[in-house]
Amino acid sequence: MPNRLARETSPYLQQHAENPVDWYPWGEEALAEAKRTGKPILLSVGYSACHWCHVMAHESFEDAAIAKVMNDNFVNIKVDREERPDIDQIYQVAQAMLTQRSGGWPLTMFLTPDQLPFFGGTYFPNAPRYGMPGFGELLTRVRSFYDENPDDIRQQGEALASALARTAPRAEGHAALTAQPLDEALDHLKQSFDREHGGFSGAPKFPHPDALELLLRRYASHGDAEALELATFTLRKMAEGGIYDHVGGGFARYSTDARWAIPHFEKMLYDNAWLLRVYADAWAITRDPLFERVCDETAAWVMREMQSPEGGYYSSLDADSEGEEGKFYVWAPEEVKALLTPAEYEAVASHYGLDQPPNFENHAWHLVVSRPGGDRALLDAAREKLRAARAKRVHPGRDEKVLASWNALMIWGMAHAGRVLGRAEWIASARAALEFIRATLWRDGRLLATAKDGRAHLDAYLDDHAYLLAALLEMLQASFDPRDLAWAEEIAGVLMEKFHDAKEGGFFFTAHDHESLIHRPKPGPDNATPSGNAVAAWALNRLAFVTGDTRYPEAARGTVALFLPQMERQPSAFGTLLGALAEQLEAPRTVIVTGNRERFAPWRELLDAAYLPDAMALFVDADPKALPPPLAKPKSDEIRAWVCEGVTCLPPIAAREELRDRLQLSRIAPSTRNNPPRSPP
Repeated sequence: MPNRLARETSPYLQQHAENPVDWYPWGEEALAEAKRTGKPILLSVGYSACHWCHVMAHESFEDAAIAKVMNDNFVNIKVDREERPDIDQIYQVAQAMLTQRSGGWPLTMFLTPDQLPFFGGTYFPNAPRYGMPGFGELLTRVRSFYDENPDDIRQQGEALASALARTAPRAEGHAALTAQPLDEALDHLKQSFDREHGGFSGAPKFPHPDALELLLRRYASHGDAEALELATFTLRKMAEGGIYDHVGGGFARYSTDARWAIPHFEKMLYDNAWLLRVYADAWAITRDPLFERVCDETAAWVMREMQSPEGGYYSSLDADSEGEEGKFYVWAPEEVKALLTPAEYEAVASHYGLDQPPNFENHAWHLVVSRPGGDRALLDAAREKLRAARAKRVHPGRDEKVLASWNALMIWGMAHAGRVLGRAEWIASARAALEFIRATLWRDGRLLATAKDGRAHLDAYLDDHAYLLAALLEMLQASFDPRDLAWAEEIAGVLMEKFHDAKEGGFFFTAHDHESLIHRPKPGPDNATPSGNAVAAWALNRLAFVTGDTRYPEAARGTVALFLPQMERQPSAFGTLLGALAEQLEAPRTVIVTGNRERFAPWRELLDAAYLPDAMALFVDADPKALPPPLAKPKSDEIRAWVCEGVTCLPPIAAREELRDRLQLSRIAPSTRNNPPRSPP
């Protein structure tokens, strides 16, 4: 008989609906049961694409004997970290404090009935292994410790709650904002750069799009050729590595090795959203056809496999299929040879290393570019055949919940790449997702976090609002619609009213009227997704130059100032917030093009394909009376461009060439325009 999780929207929770464990979702029922019975809470946090979550579920949560121990001794709560990032954030930090080890998923925490953690870890095996006790034995020991040491547990829990409270940043007076953290972050990236394979670490190796964006912006602001080389070299190595899906498009979560060769095969919407934007920017600077192809193939994958018929984007694809990680993606040379012509196979075998020893488990080959170059027509024809054959395999599981935050990131990415590369169909895809959010997750001025199967619920978080505001600003550049501007102002109003800390500065992760938890985070560093505080500061500051609302830049500056001491101590952890800092030091430009829409095309071609990280370009043909003062330019059929640097607008420009010279759009990196570098800088 299914347990309570069968009624949830999360596919991850639904995966556990047939477990013999008496699972609860997080909520009043579970917390009240813990207080009524006095049982400790066993909190298990994961997500549907998580490989080790599946392993622990199969080993322990499907085992009747272990389930009985869980049911007899604990109130068992299962949480999808993608639907409840508030809970995940708190207990990931608590786990690190308790164990002095980094966290991850599955997260396994033991709490008192009033939610204070007293023991935890990540994955536990069902039998003693990896230097850990079996999970059944561990459960018995934890319950005994809980019963025998109530005073110690209470004191430890209270001390940990106090320590969590101290992690929140505090305002430290009116420190002057300087470029020092930007300079130090760039120095750190250059020193930590892997000059053989690209990236900024050894194995496992993550893409770190925040760092790549920082490097590209540095090139634009300072002409730093080395920064550009580090970014483009990394992007090229990733695109040629196995972290990229050469058959279907899109990037896996990370590489298990330092060479980007063998990924952890799960595909997340947020990774691809951010990388799509970065690759489009790299193309805008270099015109490297490899970067354009990555954008083409990634956007095609998103629209083909990750967009629902209703318009929203799905969340992720599992790493596993048929119980094996990566099985869907790997090949045997004989299988490939049977699908292709001799010429196609020769091209593929040479290009992707099928003529070399296998690079994956069970004598299998995962496609990694072994010899760059090759006959592109043959390779493209072969990849189409391989994709058609792969489509007949058992697919990895797909998490089909639609998250407001991740959708906003992909709307931002698709609209930006579509604008830069002139792909109207990508902008249309972004528009469909935006309208899904407006119709499904926006209720009477309140944003909801998640939807699936016609049910939308859970109050949205800081990230949902900040990313949506940034996505709306991008959509205004891709296709100006006064409705989007009005919605952006509404979202900004919610950020200010529900999340802003007027006393200390910055934005809380949860709204002022959110359910009470043991801690209320105010996160500043980037993680796998951009910092909500950073995106809020960046987007609000930009919105101010469009609307003229003075509340926004004050909140933005206060947010940057709040995190300045942390940025000074560890600048490379704050890539997105450093971008917000840069726009506090030098106000962004706003380019407003007015006139007959039919005559926009050559001006749009000039602006959209340019790399302008410090500017917004808006093509406005709406009635000036319906627009805020900064956008209300005189209406005329003739094209006029208004360049505003901060709050100062220059005289209108009537010639496209004059606008190009004013914005210095002729600069494309000479080292990469015709001959992209293929050796480490």
